[in-house]
Amino acid sequence: MIAAMSYRRHFGAVLTLGLPLAGSQIAQVSLSLVDAAMLGWYDTTALAGEIIGSSLFFVLFIAGSGFSAALAPLVAAAEGRGDTTQARRVTRMGLWLAMLAALVSLPVLLNAEPIFLALGQKPEIAAAAGDYLSILAWGLFPAHAAMALKSYLAALERSRMVLIATLVSVVVNAAGNYALIFGHWGAPELGIRGAAWSSLIMHFATLAFLVAYVRHALPGQEVFVRLWRPDWEAFGAVFRLGWPISLTLICEVGLFAFSSVMMGWIGEIPLVAHGIAMQITSVTFMVHLGLSQAATVRAGRAHGRGTMTDIRRGAVTAIILSGIVSLLTIAVFLAWPEVLIGLFIDPASPVRAEVLAFGTILLAASALYQLTDAYQVIALGILRGLQDTQRPMLVAAVSYWIVGVPVAYILTFKLGVGGVGIWFGMACGLAMAAVWLMYRLWRQVMPRIQREISLQYGIKAGTAPTEV
Repeated sequence: MIAAMSYRRHFGAVLTLGLPLAGSQIAQVSLSLVDAAMLGWYDTTALAGEIIGSSLFFVLFIAGSGFSAALAPLVAAAEGRGDTTQARRVTRMGLWLAMLAALVSLPVLLNAEPIFLALGQKPEIAAAAGDYLSILAWGLFPAHAAMALKSYLAALERSRMVLIATLVSVVVNAAGNYALIFGHWGAPELGIRGAAWSSLIMHFATLAFLVAYVRHALPGQEVFVRLWRPDWEAFGAVFRLGWPISLTLICEVGLFAFSSVMMGWIGEIPLVAHGIAMQITSVTFMVHLGLSQAATVRAGRAHGRGTMTDIRRGAVTAIILSGIVSLLTIAVFLAWPEVLIGLFIDPASPVRAEVLAFGTILLAASALYQLTDAYQVIALGILRGLQDTQRPMLVAAVSYWIVGVPVAYILTFKLGVGGVGIWFGMACGLAMAAVWLMYRLWRQVMPRIQREISLQYGIKAGTAPTEV
């Protein structure tokens, strides 16, 4: 019999795993944050091009990262059962699927300019975004491979190394931006193309770092041994769990990316302010994403061991921690919006006052959906840990695209609310997703898992905390 962990131990376990993952997510988003800040000081048209260009890159990256994300629950469950061989098998095939996803997305990124023109973007912004993506597109391959290895390491609860790898990438990217955007240290002044080259170098450096670590620190895992050999059973397992995750991520990230497109229809200043506000809110969201990833691993391991009480307690712990972060975030956004927005605009810029005014309104509006955004991603993380991904995909599609996008469009362009209407629409979609996913977790999936564990181990449903 395995005794269930106390709530105190769950808080410690989630924080030990989740804080480095949250830190790595913040460091990850700071890559585009640094790009935005430096390009904002360089040229606002270049910044606008980077905003929509990086949005497309991120959407396509996320579209293929579901296969990498699927590794966390699969590896965690295998490790919970003590099956290291299965953990290795699914990781290898996760790398295969990651490379296939990058290959499928590449043509879209290499032909980005006409896509943006067709979406109604200004020619100069579309051209800047096209230049940016013509270089950065090749970074999809190392970015996807690195994502798969990070997911694998997180499932092994080696989240500190995930954080270190991401911090390495931040340093490489910041130094490259400083040199190549502005032409410092004898490098050519490349502007937005310099930001793209810096990011490309960073993705390859991050992958090299992670491969070296896995090879030398985990030689017994043999992840890269016979990597060329297909394993169709493991391939199928990763694919079945991963494709719904990819579509779920596309629905959510696509909502935010399309919000940038809609804001671009209004004008360059609203788009710049929107991009800055999105960068700031994405930093706080990464904390919730890190906690969600920790919840995925903890739920996966508890599921692999068959400990229902630990599944429930781990879920409650993640929800409480995410709620605390949300309340702190709301307070900061309402208290210091101008200070946060002002970090991204040159004090001498002629458009500084306009960007500050519009961005302050958007950042205050974002306080509306902090709790709901947090709870929808936490619920998704726990459900993935329990290997429930297809129904959450449908929830995301309906919430974000049947509710969120239409509400944003109607408020902004039909009722004349203005750019803030786009943010109100996003808040509606996220609220619906949060309520629906929490209902599925507690009223549908938890009872099903309880029944499965009871049948497997011959335990009555609803037994006390000491379980198999």
